[in-house]
Order: sequence, then C-alpha cells, then structure tokens
Amino acid sequence: MASFLVMGRQMAAAFSLGARRASMTPTVSSTTARFMSSGPMPYSDEQMPFYALGTNLAMQVGGQGNLKTLLDENEMDIVLQAFCETLKGTGTQDARVVLGQYGPTLNKILQERTSEIVDRVKADGASFIENFLDCTDEAIKTDSGLVYYSMQEGGGAQPGPTNTVEVHYHGTLTDGTVFDSSVERGQTISFPLNGVIKGWQEGLAMMKEGGKATLVIPSDLAYGDAGSGETIPPGATLKFEVELFKVS
Repeated sequence: MASFLVMGRQMAAAFSLGARRASMTPTVSSTTARFMSSGPMPYSDEQMPFYALGTNLAMQVGGQGNLKTLLDENEMDIVLQAFCETLKGTGTQDARVVLGQYGPTLNKILQERTSEIVDRVKADGASFIENFLDCTDEAIKTDSGLVYYSMQEGGGAQPGPTNTVEVHYHGTLTDGTVFDSSVERGQTISFPLNGVIKGWQEGLAMMKEGGKATLVIPSDLAYGDAGSGETIPPGATLKFEVELFKVS
C-alpha cells in the first residue's frame, strides 16, 4: 500500500491510501536534453545515473506542487529529511500515521499559500495589461480580456477554429522571462487552432497570413490557476509575439 500527496488547489482531498505502485514508477523526460550544462557533474559517470534518479524525483514532486515557491528554507529542509528517512526506512514514526495526523493540515497550508501566490500573480498581470494598453495606443482589449496589438497587417487567409496554422512565436511572462519560443528554436510550428489555449484561438482568428501581432493573454484565457509545469506559474498572464505564415 502506498500513500501519496496531491498538492495545490487541484489536490483538495489529497491524502488517501491505495494500490498505486505501478503509477509511481519514475520516467525520465527527454526534454531536458535541450538545456545546456551549467557546471561539472557531481559524480562519476558510473554514479550519475542514480543522481539522475534523484533529480527526476525532485522535478516530478517539486514541479507538480511548485514547492520552491511555497516553502521557506527551513521547511524545505524538513521535507528533505522526511523524504530521506521514509525512503531509507529510518523514520521514528510510521509514515501512515504521520500522513493521517498531519496531512489535512498540510493540505490547508499549501492551499492557502497557493491561493495567495495566485492572487498576487493575477494582480501583477492585470497591472501589466493596463500599462501595456497605456503605452500602446493601437492595442485593443476584447470583451474576453485578450489584448491584441497588430505589429504587421497580413494580406492572406484568416484562420477559423477548424483551420491548421503555421506560426512563429515568442512567449514571455510579464517580467520578461522567456518560457517558450519557436523563434529561438529556429523552427516554425503547425497546429489545429481549436487545440490551443483560448487566448491563441481568439488572437490568431484576428490575424491574416503574413501578419504579426502581440497577444497579451490573461490567465483565464491561458493556463488558469493551474499554470503549466515549472515554466508558467499559476495565474500567470502571458505575452506572445506571433507571426502567422500559413493557414490550411
């Protein structure tokens, strides 16, 4: 029997016991290959696979709950101590007793902190949108809350919901952090318009082939209170520069 913790707003009824051994098997993502090394490996090549296992576990657990933003340094040390002791079987208390007694309190703490962070991020996004509109005379704000600014008018076909579009895009958070960019990868991307976030569906439908525009997308038209992985925080407003090459 395995205990598991589901964190954040989507994890309201978090602690339960169940047979989940199969789903707990870690898998290493190949997407990490695109990141450049920033220093020497801490162990030999023979030992590094086990370091990779620890890295993967940390990315899965820490990334899902965005723990580094929810816990202070002392709290993180306690988490790491519990993780090591439970993994090694050296804890002084049965894990199920700990989860049963303190799990509900932990859920409450995490939910409250997550809510505070989301509210702050949303407020920052609203301020960014207002400043963008003040500084960009030709930008418009639609009824949905999307901000659209045409940088270059196109002259070709205009996409509808069932069309596939080929685009270049450069996506940033409101602080300028780049979270995804086909421009930086040097390769356009094609996708069905009805398969992406609402802000893209609305914004791309306002463009024509050959056009380029800036889209500022509030969280409810993007990834909402859940965010997306480690790159897009919960409640984040997103800014995209999009160039539409082809509609099919």
